[in-house]
Amino acid sequence: MRPDTAVATTQEPRQNADNGFDTWRALQKATDKKRADILADIVGHPKGMPSVEELEYMNPPLSDDAIRRHLKTLEGVDVVREREFEPGERLRDYPYKFYELTETARDLFDRNGLFPEDAWRRQYRAVEKTARIREIEEMPRPET
Repeated sequence: MRPDTAVATTQEPRQNADNGFDTWRALQKATDKKRADILADIVGHPKGMPSVEELEYMNPPLSDDAIRRHLKTLEGVDVVREREFEPGERLRDYPYKFYELTETARDLFDRNGLFPEDAWRRQYRAVEKTARIREIEEMPRPET
């Protein structure tokens, strides 16, 4: 089966005419092993919006630069979106950029049984965290 025919099962054209979302490219980029791990951690995060520091902790083989590159790739296909605090709202020595799934990606993943929130939240909670990571998890996130 050709890869683009698999997307036909989503009951949606490959490219949504309203917003230019390319479902095949989004699925292709999201299912790369390292990016899929990052997405699972975004979905599993208690606030659904982790920082690079949290993602790096959850993905020890990846450097923060590698995580940023993967996030940029996912942003490029409208799977994740970056949120950040304005300069006056930032806390010293704490992250100010966070990453969340887009609504379009969440809908696509739900239709295809990918990244179920309940399962990944349980998995994320099961990982033992350092005091620093627990502190970052508890901090507020930018308004959506």
